[in-house]
Amino acid sequence: MDKKKSLTVGRRIGFGLAAGALLLLGAAAPASAQERTTAIKLWRSGGFAIGGKVITDPENPGRTLSCDHGYMEYFMPWRPRETSLVMWHSSSPQGWQNRWDGGEGYKDKFLRRDYPVYLWDGPRVGRANWSCEPINYVPAYRDQGNFTAWLFGPTAPSGYPKPGDWHPGVQFPTTSAEAWNQATRARYDEFDTGANIQLQTDAAAVAADSGKLGDQIVYLTNSAGGLRAMVTTTKAEKKNIAGIVTYESIGYVFPEGVSESPPACTDPGPACAFGPIHVPLKDFKKLARLAAIQFVWGDNRPETDRFLQQSRLAAKLINRYGGNARVLVLGRDAKLWGSTHIPFADLDNEKVAGLLDKFLAKNRLDGYAARRPDWIVK
Repeated sequence: MDKKKSLTVGRRIGFGLAAGALLLLGAAAPASAQERTTAIKLWRSGGFAIGGKVITDPENPGRTLSCDHGYMEYFMPWRPRETSLVMWHSSSPQGWQNRWDGGEGYKDKFLRRDYPVYLWDGPRVGRANWSCEPINYVPAYRDQGNFTAWLFGPTAPSGYPKPGDWHPGVQFPTTSAEAWNQATRARYDEFDTGANIQLQTDAAAVAADSGKLGDQIVYLTNSAGGLRAMVTTTKAEKKNIAGIVTYESIGYVFPEGVSESPPACTDPGPACAFGPIHVPLKDFKKLARLAAIQFVWGDNRPETDRFLQQSRLAAKLINRYGGNARVLVLGRDAKLWGSTHIPFADLDNEKVAGLLDKFLAKNRLDGYAARRPDWIVK
């Protein structure tokens, strides 16, 4: 075979393989135009433990356990923006990494947009699972409970969800068995107690004050992570927390001594796993000095839902003290219908991300840094 003919055949084979690969990728998770055209260029990535304590074996003082710390994984773009996005779920960060169908998640979407991204595992979960106290794990059959808690459908299915079980028009790949498999496994065992709120926010406040998250932090949170980010803000001292965007926050912070605040829940056990939490007014006002706070809801949660109502009250009180807090319902306000409890992992997460783009730009949180931060190498 002559050189020209060989090159032609090679090209045909190469194009065939490339086309096949694109078909396979398209069948699994269609890429957005941005995914196809914008490369992710990183300067550094890594991780570190932070916070926690060291306890001593009472029977052998020479032996210790380092425990109750948090773990932060970070990704620093080659040309970073000033704002660091700290992605916080109350359990697993998996929802930030991919859509349910395997498509691109928020982590990569916002790395493409040049934001430094941090994935947080709070104390006793995931990569920070060393506990300073005994833990008794008892398996709970919660897959179907996730189905309703995450607003995939109105009632728990029996076994694998059937077509009629889902909310109409839900932004979940309802015909994909693998998507359901990934969703049921996308969480760690979590500790929903009042005491755990304090444990996790103590470590998160240390992380914020350390400077290792940058000089301008925006927390992106989901579920009970929203309550924890708010409590963290009231504890932190460095003043580098610039914003919070909560996706379906389950639990809120309110000021002590204010008549409109709902009664505080103070039991350290599961009865007060989702607040309401009271903090001194001077600490509550730390929420009011942030550039902006946005409480985001899907459209399968009624206006009468107590947490949605609490978000409106929390926004009202934050704004009373000079803050900038708003409630956004994706369906009614933004015409994005079918959102679940985890909209940043839904099929239309590019549109949801577009709303976050607008939030960051409107509040001047989208500027580029003058240089790469030096704290990352310390």
